[in-house]
Amino acid sequence: MRPVPGWAPAAALSLSAFPVSYTLNSLAALEHSWSVALVGAVVLVGLFTLVYLPSQSQDPLFYVFMVFSFTSVIDTIIALEEDGYIGGFMEFYMKEGEPYLRTAYGIMICYWDGVVHYGLYLAMITAMSQRKSYRNFGLYWIGSLTTSLLVFLPGNVVGKYGSEIRLSFLLNFPYLLIPIWAAGRIFSQPKPLPLLMADKVSEEQSRSILQRPLDLGLVGFFLLAAAFTLFRGLVVLDCSADVCFDYVYQQEPYLRDPVAYPKVQMLVFLFYLLPYFCLCLYGLLRPGCTWMPDWALVFAGAMAQAQFSHLGSSLHHRTPYPYRTPEGAWWFVVVSNVAYAVGPHLLAYRCLRYPAFFYPVALRDEDKKKN
Repeated sequence: MRPVPGWAPAAALSLSAFPVSYTLNSLAALEHSWSVALVGAVVLVGLFTLVYLPSQSQDPLFYVFMVFSFTSVIDTIIALEEDGYIGGFMEFYMKEGEPYLRTAYGIMICYWDGVVHYGLYLAMITAMSQRKSYRNFGLYWIGSLTTSLLVFLPGNVVGKYGSEIRLSFLLNFPYLLIPIWAAGRIFSQPKPLPLLMADKVSEEQSRSILQRPLDLGLVGFFLLAAAFTLFRGLVVLDCSADVCFDYVYQQEPYLRDPVAYPKVQMLVFLFYLLPYFCLCLYGLLRPGCTWMPDWALVFAGAMAQAQFSHLGSSLHHRTPYPYRTPEGAWWFVVVSNVAYAVGPHLLAYRCLRYPAFFYPVALRDEDKKKN
């Protein structure tokens, strides 16, 4: 008899979101915001108890990923329902819980959580059951989830939905606090580094940037990306230059959307991503930056989530027509935003596939002396 796959219990638990949400939607008692928030909290606590009691896992993140896989399916239901594919599941929550999830941005982050995060949860749970490392998956997940909440939570408060904040808004804070704790545990796990000879490391680290064409291309990308990040940050800060005015009206009018998510997103890029791009330039020019592979994965996840949500929202039919991407600028906006997200993934691939340049320089010198 074949053993049960490690992801099977998580999949079974998460798919129970369909009957649970359908049943809750039919209850007349859930017509007040406080009752919706209370039921949401009870469901989360009940799920954690249901997972914790029969399990023998020694990794506390196992319970987190099991519960979060359930909420990922809930987000999938919300997105499908708001786009008209299904109905009768989460209407009560949209009405009295978090009405801002009806926005284009809310739908996009639900799709991302329901597909990408859900896949990551199943992959990490499977790795745990097989006693394998899930460190790389975890780093990518941390970047993705953290960036989502850094935009979503402030955007709800400062945007046009700020007056519709309900008690259920507080249910989002565990998703902000838990990744901070999870990041500490994941970063502390041993790195799955390949064994490389000291001569190979020395040879790789002695090559100039001109002898490393992939790194040279990445340097060029990060220079352009840094300029693009600074430019869009100035645009949302109402820069009076003609080029900024033309861009926000002719290329990306979504940046003016009063929901405020795109503005918050550009400010997150300006204050967090721009310094990271500068650090990447340093790490590609100076050998021995051991932090590069880990943070490349974190920011790759962050960029994937941010650009999917931003670009998808600018094209979605829920975005009012004046703020939607114009047909004449469609190709430029799509290509530039996709390229903006692909670059950090190329860096992550380079760091993981060819890590010798990022090995400690001191270790390389010590090995050479021993030989």
